[in-house]
Amino acid sequence: MSAGRRVVVVGAGMAGVQTAVALREQGFKGTVTLIGAEPHQPYDRPPLSKAVLLGKAEDSAFEVDFESLGVELRLGCAALGVRPAAHELDTEAGPVPYDVLVLATGAEPITLPGTEGVPGVHLLRTLDDAERLRPVLAEQHEIVVVGAGWIGAEFATAARAAGCAVTVVEAADRPLAGALPAEVAAPMTAWYAESGATLRTHARVERVEPGAVVLADGTRLPAGAVVVGIGARPATGWLAGSGIELGAHGEIVADARLLTSVEDVYAVGDCASFPSARYGERLLVHHWDNALQGPRTVAANIMGETPTEYDPVPYFWSEQFGRFVQYAGHHAAADRLVWRGDPAGPAWTVCWLRADRLVSLLAVGRPRDLAQGRRLIEAGRRMDARALADPGRPLKDAVAE
Repeated sequence: MSAGRRVVVVGAGMAGVQTAVALREQGFKGTVTLIGAEPHQPYDRPPLSKAVLLGKAEDSAFEVDFESLGVELRLGCAALGVRPAAHELDTEAGPVPYDVLVLATGAEPITLPGTEGVPGVHLLRTLDDAERLRPVLAEQHEIVVVGAGWIGAEFATAARAAGCAVTVVEAADRPLAGALPAEVAAPMTAWYAESGATLRTHARVERVEPGAVVLADGTRLPAGAVVVGIGARPATGWLAGSGIELGAHGEIVADARLLTSVEDVYAVGDCASFPSARYGERLLVHHWDNALQGPRTVAANIMGETPTEYDPVPYFWSEQFGRFVQYAGHHAAADRLVWRGDPAGPAWTVCWLRADRLVSLLAVGRPRDLAQGRRLIEAGRRMDARALADPGRPLKDAVAE
């Protein structure tokens, strides 16, 4: 049934590559073309802030034999637009016809206004970014990191491991202010000092000059290099005028099957939001696991035998300051917090309950909690909050009778 059909996938990151792989694994017989804007062989991003950045690995290319899979790679070819009526994708190399189009263009880092063209200012999203930063770490420059989010903490960890002096400036009152409530983020503040990094909160950047970062209060911080980690936005600007619906954050609005508002066009990964029946709201998930899981749903729906809906328990991890941090689920401000263990210690977990059901958890150095908790969230199990708070009791044993 799929023979003769043309699937074109835009974006050669995790979501795009896994879409191509999943199509072949599920028996798709038509042509699959994978188009990527970067010239490099498709690669995984998490190692960029770790092994690649520290020079322990040259790259992080996916171990996928595209030729044997019958997947055509077109690299170094940016997408410019979509013309749904003609079923054509416009690219730098000319139009590409499709029967089914999959948008997997990911996200792009938000830049710090006023830093365009200032020497020594870096982002960390691509392999080229990591290559430019490697000598900065090797030469042990004084580094200022703007933003104490996940990527800022991971980069600060790598820079300290390389022997650099590191100052992290954060406009909010705590690290991870956009992701975690104050009482959960507070213990993480001490991690910076323990590693030898300086964390300055309530610190808004006024401007960046060659060799210095100037804060709004007039403080000048010496900076041999500046790394900006203030978030990312869906890479969807190129879709203007296509008729494909975008949301408030610029994300592609997909339905439960990951179909967009335009016929025969799917969207998956960091660039798309989807409705979650589990959480009763639309989710925009900028994490690796979403880019790994979503393509299986897209491939199944392209095959078209049985409509398949996507409603995962979101998951991500972060390695920072000698700690392995994992998060599963999705929480809201009104959800009830339950602690497992002392947050001043090396290992602890915090859980979020909604009407006695576990909806998310953050585990620091407690991978078993994460593994059990993720299954309990998927099952929608009701929990005994008192038993849940006992860190010596397996999380699975805290299920309410």
